[in-house]
Amino acid sequence: MNSRGSRSPDGRGRTGLDLTGRDLARNPDVVVRDVEVTSDGWHVLRRTTFDVRGRDGRWSTQQRETYDRGNGATILLFDPRRATVLLTRQFRFPAYVNDHPDGMLVETAAGLLDEDDPETAIRRETREELGVEVGGLIHVFDAYMSPGSVTERVHFYAATYSVADRTGDGGGVEEEGEDIEVLELPFRDALEMIADGRIVDGKTIMLLQWAALNPGRLDLPS
Repeated sequence: MNSRGSRSPDGRGRTGLDLTGRDLARNPDVVVRDVEVTSDGWHVLRRTTFDVRGRDGRWSTQQRETYDRGNGATILLFDPRRATVLLTRQFRFPAYVNDHPDGMLVETAAGLLDEDDPETAIRRETREELGVEVGGLIHVFDAYMSPGSVTERVHFYAATYSVADRTGDGGGVEEEGEDIEVLELPFRDALEMIADGRIVDGKTIMLLQWAALNPGRLDLPS
C-alpha cells in the first residue's frame, strides 16, 4: 500500500486517499485493480490501473492518472435593469505558463465546494469574490470540465443582482492568497470579449453563451 494512502494522514490530515475508486461497480465493463497516490499536496494525483472491456468484447488493462481537486461551483450575476454582468479578474499561473499573455483571466465567480453543498458554496464565493448577497439561484447545469484527467464536476448557476445587493467590496479572501478585481461590464461587451479573445475561461464562456441563448431566464436583452 502506498505510504501516502490509507495508513497515515497526509499534510492536510486526510487518510484513505488510495481507496478512492477501488469499489466502483456501476459499469460492468470496468474493473479497478489498483490505485496509487502519486502526489498529495493541496490536491490529490492518483494513478489507477483498471481492466476495461471494449466494444469487441475483449478486455485490456489500462492506467490513467487523475487529478482530484474536489468539485466546484460558478455563477453568472446579471443586473436586468442596467444589462450588466459581474465578473472577476485574477492571475492564473496555469494559464500564464501555457501561453496566456499575462495570466490575468476574466471569469465568473467560482470556487470549490469545500464540504458544502453547491448552493451554499456559491453563495459564499459570491459574497467573498464579488461582495454580493445573492438571492434566488437558477441552477443552469453541471459539467465535467476536463474529464480526460481531472475529476472535478462544476455546478453552474445564474442569478440577478442590483446595486443594493452589493454589500461588500469582494476581492476574495486575503488569507488564501486571493487578489481578485471585480468587473462590472455591459452584457454585450462581455460577449464581444469572447469573440475577440479577452475572455478565454471555459466556465465563463459557457455561462455567457447560455445567457445569450436563454434571454428570458434572466430578463436579458434579446
